Amino acid sequence: MMLKAKVFAVLIVVIPFALSGCAKQATPPGKPATSSNGSGVVTINGAGATFPYPIYAKWADEYYQLTRVKVNYQSIGSGGGVQQIKAGTVHFGASDSPLTPDELAEAGLFQFPMVIGGVVPVVNLPGIKSGNLRMSGKLLADIFLGKVKRWNDPAIAKENPSVKFPDKAITVVHRADGSGTTWIFTNYLDKVSPEWHSKIGYGKAVNWPVGVAGKGNEGVSAYVQRLEGSIGYVEYAYALQNKMRHVRLKNRAGNYVDPSADSFQAAAANAAWEKAPGFYVVLTDQPGINSWPVTGASYIIIHKKQKDPKLARAMLDFFEWCYKHGQQMASDLHYVPMPKEVYELVIKKWKSEIVVQ
Repeated sequence: MMLKAKVFAVLIVVIPFALSGCAKQATPPGKPATSSNGSGVVTINGAGATFPYPIYAKWADEYYQLTRVKVNYQSIGSGGGVQQIKAGTVHFGASDSPLTPDELAEAGLFQFPMVIGGVVPVVNLPGIKSGNLRMSGKLLADIFLGKVKRWNDPAIAKENPSVKFPDKAITVVHRADGSGTTWIFTNYLDKVSPEWHSKIGYGKAVNWPVGVAGKGNEGVSAYVQRLEGSIGYVEYAYALQNKMRHVRLKNRAGNYVDPSADSFQAAAANAAWEKAPGFYVVLTDQPGINSWPVTGASYIIIHKKQKDPKLARAMLDFFEWCYKHGQQMASDLHYVPMPKEVYELVIKKWKSEIVVQ
């Protein structure tokens, strides 16, 4: 298992620089789209969130086979993605923490949601199968606050009366980098724990009271797999990829639920995208008996004013293809594709708000 985690982590670092993506399906397969200066194949550069990396990698590879348009995506974390798009060093940034309408206006940016997924607590605890460990939001927050220090603590036993826990220290694992996954996770803890709200708050990076830090979802996955007695949080695709044991969480309706595409979709069911300026929607701690409480959307961020018409068109064509033809691939990796009415709204917004100079 550790070997798989190490191999996956290496792939995450190396592949982004060679990822190949695509433009619009209208482009005949095998016919390369040329850049504005006629120098050859279009290359679109992006950077940001590790949360959606598995599906972006799949989309990019599949579409490259069709069109020969390349999409190089660097999985560096949401904080880095926002910094790079603001600096103009990439064509698009990716973030799991949406920018507010004011932040978008100040930087001349436009954002739109690409996929919906879930952040899941994962543990390395011998004898505990995936989904057998139950936690409320308050208990989870108390563990990450360092208040609950051992696995045989009465607070854990109270929610898991049929499980026998070892007298073993809990090692908390969190992100070392500015992370949209952290933003989603801490936003949830901020909502369900008054103490977390008053002491820590939420953001891409916070002052963690306890724990060890790993870089990216892949780094946290590797740490949790290596450290017996540990607990961390990762995007669901990483938990599945590494066969990690997840925690069942108590949602707002009082039900303990497992992470899945269905429970992510349940959390997103009431999202009012059409009424949200800048598509700013937060999906944590949503109502619904089947809702996964740590659900989030992953966003693409681009400049409103595009200087290279052909590259801008190729980039938007790529995302349009992902919306229309990448839904099954997203579902296969346990993401929730954006509903048709949402992506049609996004595409309509492109036409009215993206300016090609």
